[in-house]
Amino acid sequence: MTAVEDVYFSADVETDGPIPGPYSMLSFALVPAGRFDGQRFERPTSTADSFYACLRPISDHFEPEALAVNGLDRAALLETGTDPAQAMRDASQWIAERCRGGVPILVAYPLSFDGSWLYWYFVRFLGESPFGHSRCFDVKTAIAVQHGLPIAAAGRKHLPAELQPNHPHTHHAVDDAIAQAEIFAKLFEGRGA
Repeated sequence: MTAVEDVYFSADVETDGPIPGPYSMLSFALVPAGRFDGQRFERPTSTADSFYACLRPISDHFEPEALAVNGLDRAALLETGTDPAQAMRDASQWIAERCRGGVPILVAYPLSFDGSWLYWYFVRFLGESPFGHSRCFDVKTAIAVQHGLPIAAAGRKHLPAELQPNHPHTHHAVDDAIAQAEIFAKLFEGRGA
């Protein structure tokens, strides 16, 4: 049997609407969240390593409420945002450089939102996702299972004290990806507790 090592990447996206395609992903960030060889989990040594991109919108549709949450200037991104194809190529290369023979796993909170945007953008602009179609970890579900909570009670507002991150949740993709990586590591290290 071949040894496989998971290499986890915490992801956060900021968008101008609820679904990819009709709406646009305006920014996203990835940060290393740990490695696991089946026996030993290893946290990253630093939260300084990250990938961040602000993207040019792909449609004319947007919801003002979404922009109010993330504070991004959509009009400016139409002029200065990175081409989505270039951003997804750069992100895929950044992920590959950090895997060192491991298999990349997407970590998100909640996976259903961030994961759907990243998967759609990778497939649409790159042809495939570095995470495949199923190599992912939903922090929200894991919290619910580990702490015996209904999914509806496993959101950030109800996060158990022992899982609270040190890094703030600001709706800036890098900050939120770092905070999620901290929650993920605490959750992973506490498995079976």
